Amino acid sequence: MVFGSTLGLMYEDHSQIRSAKAVHPDLAHGRLYVVTAQGLGAVDEICGDGVTPRAIHLFLSALIVKPMSDDQTSNTRSKSRLLGLLTHLNPRRRRGDKAVHDDRIELMLPLQNLHRTRSPPSLHAPFEDRYIDLPPETPDIVRANPSFFEGAHHFRVENFQFFNANHVTVTPLPNVVESLDGWRLLVEKIAPNALHDSDARYDAPKCDEDTRFEVIGDLMDWIGDRDSAQRLLCMTGAAGSGKSALQQTITELCANLGILGSAFFFSSADPTRNSVSTVVPTIAFQVGSHNPDLKQLISAIVAENPVIFERSLRTQMDSLLVRPMKHLQERAGLDLATLPHAILIDSLDECKGEDRQTELLTAIRESLLTNDLPFRIFIASRPEWAIRTALEPGGHLYAIAYHIQLSDQYDASEDMRRYLRRKFQDLSLRTRNPHWFTESDIETLVQAASGQFIYVATVYRYISERRASPAERMKIVLTRTPHEGQIARPFEALDKLYTDTLLAAKHAYDAVDTHFGRDFLLLFACHLVNTSFSGFPYSPITFGGFELSDSRLTEYLFLEAGSTEILFSDLHSLVKLGNTASPQYLDIYHKSFIDFLEEESRAKDLFVPLGRVCAHMTRCCLLHILQSPDSNLLEEATHHLPVFWTKASPMDDDIVDFTQKGGWHKLDSVHAENKAYYWSLLNEFDSLTRGLKDRNPEIVGVMSMFFNKWILEHKEFRRQKTLEERLIYGIDSDSDSNPNNDSDWDTDSRFQWFGL
Repeated sequence: MVFGSTLGLMYEDHSQIRSAKAVHPDLAHGRLYVVTAQGLGAVDEICGDGVTPRAIHLFLSALIVKPMSDDQTSNTRSKSRLLGLLTHLNPRRRRGDKAVHDDRIELMLPLQNLHRTRSPPSLHAPFEDRYIDLPPETPDIVRANPSFFEGAHHFRVENFQFFNANHVTVTPLPNVVESLDGWRLLVEKIAPNALHDSDARYDAPKCDEDTRFEVIGDLMDWIGDRDSAQRLLCMTGAAGSGKSALQQTITELCANLGILGSAFFFSSADPTRNSVSTVVPTIAFQVGSHNPDLKQLISAIVAENPVIFERSLRTQMDSLLVRPMKHLQERAGLDLATLPHAILIDSLDECKGEDRQTELLTAIRESLLTNDLPFRIFIASRPEWAIRTALEPGGHLYAIAYHIQLSDQYDASEDMRRYLRRKFQDLSLRTRNPHWFTESDIETLVQAASGQFIYVATVYRYISERRASPAERMKIVLTRTPHEGQIARPFEALDKLYTDTLLAAKHAYDAVDTHFGRDFLLLFACHLVNTSFSGFPYSPITFGGFELSDSRLTEYLFLEAGSTEILFSDLHSLVKLGNTASPQYLDIYHKSFIDFLEEESRAKDLFVPLGRVCAHMTRCCLLHILQSPDSNLLEEATHHLPVFWTKASPMDDDIVDFTQKGGWHKLDSVHAENKAYYWSLLNEFDSLTRGLKDRNPEIVGVMSMFFNKWILEHKEFRRQKTLEERLIYGIDSDSDSNPNNDSDWDTDSRFQWFGL
């Protein structure tokens, strides 16, 4: 028997030998194994002068095979520990030998029943005074005092030192169980709450029966089409559009079909699953759990490199997913197509750090999509910066990802009607009143939802309160008007959604040093004045005629170019930016979001009064009149000043400053047509100047002089325009329409349109 530079530790356990051989085939072929501080390694084949094993009973507490270390110090240390054990097994100990004590090795069982075929005595055992010449056959029993290599003779052990030891008290080497330790280390790094069936998500939202047929069908078709070149699907959609419900439904369908490789559900409110640090371990855990060989390889990798979880996401994916799978494919002939292939990631936008979101997307592209792996990866997210820019033309995922824009491509209105009808019918059975709702009620709610499923789901949760009357709660929802002291809060869940989204966007905007001194909420509200939502204005006051392109409004508000995109960068789940060259470049997904912004009891600290918005716009108009060299911008500011001023909070100091700097004189130079709205100030003048009459009567006098002048100029302008129109259209001068009749001017349609 030749040991060479390795040492053998032999275990015996008759009750376990069958399973040990089944797990590791080498055990059935007479190989000895070595246990060292570095792990478990195979001993050289039993050989030499016809010596063959008849039966070697081995039971190993771990079956990972590792080579011996090149570190001679470690090997020497391992040798001394093992020699003490082997000596303890030999009853013929030499007197005077020192016992070797070590507390790191345990389970000392004797080797027995080693047999050989007889051959000439050519091998010598250096630690014996004579050849070992015991009977060739020894009963298969465990002896009380076994001999060292009992039953074997005519062989030698080279480079072997022998020590006697009486009592060795030791414990198992840690690396003997490194396979189990590697998997345990992996499990410690996963996020159990992120699993689709975790206890933390016991009431996870999912699509109601009979809803979202079209989109579910499209998603499942894509996941099942393993021949498609596009192996990444990204679904973006507005807040509350049903992304997470769809993702949960798809995950459960994949699990039932046996094709779910892994799922990870981010949540900003759960610290265990709101960062990328647990994503790869959680995916590797789920993927490895489907295949024992893959699990064993992942375990070994983690045991070998326990700091892998501190490496980059790309390195983690390569080490824990790509390499083990490629190894099994190339070395063991594993057909990767037999593995569950669907990997689902939900709510990427709820992962902390836009840069980490980008890192995750990049790692997926560079590791999981560039190798010949079986995965179909489905990511759902609000259209926030990281995924939005990646999917835009020029983005790193644009050419390789299938992009579904849920809010734009699928109309959920009919699904919402079915959902409400079935839910309300269930409530009818509970209340024994089938007439408590009407189809008109359902239609009103569907229209108010603006295509966002969260609205009808929130309404149903409110109406279905089991300790209240559905009919009474339906009435509150349909007829609700805000008033002070209002207790009912049917849209509480929506309010939290809007509050969290706006606050996150505000904090991100305020964190930029160049935005110091700017009011995010005020600027946001000013942009809303420039648009409307499906015919519903931002407020009861319609600012007709105030329609500016993005670049013009940016200039109007004294902001730098591109500031609109920056301002709305974190609000794409609520607001969509269209063609910024068009006045109607801003589109709001939710009508309920506008309702939230207009009602102080719902928006709370996020509420921006209309008077404050108009005061800010008025100041911008005054500054442009004083400073702008751009004649077009000067005319626009002159045109809009009375529109905003009449609805603004008191701003006497600004008016005094404007007057003292000659603002009214500069405004006087503008064409009379652009001063048409100053006619409306006749009825508002007293209220606008009430605070100035006593403090600054001279300011009021200057203003009165100019306003009266402009009214006369405008009358003359209108008279000339009327005469020109009569000449063009041949209208008789004796008609009822008298150009000198001022009564028509008080009912000018433009004035009435603005409520002026």
